[in-house]
Amino acid sequence: MPKITYIEHNGAKHEVDVPVGHTVMEGARDNNVPGIEADCGGACACSTCHVYIDAAWVPKIAPKEAMEADMLDFAFEPNAETSRLTCQIQVTAEMDGLVVQMPERQV
Repeated sequence: MPKITYIEHNGAKHEVDVPVGHTVMEGARDNNVPGIEADCGGACACSTCHVYIDAAWVPKIAPKEAMEADMLDFAFEPNAETSRLTCQIQVTAEMDGLVVQMPERQV
């Protein structure tokens, strides 16, 4: 099972095992990781599961689709290169070691 590291804005780290096929958001939710609110439950209808993907991982995960890019316009301090909505990232076996950083707050 891939291990994903979620880093809160204050630097607190949460390393959790996330099943293949789940989303990065579900991994946070199911493991009570603070900082990812996921108000829409994963429907890509809000930006409350926004994170910054570690730059080394950006080319290793599927690119964002138009709907996700549009929703990121509503996120707190989005970064064009590294911002993603965790509800839109399906976990694969190759994601073992993925690191994501939460923004200061979710909008």
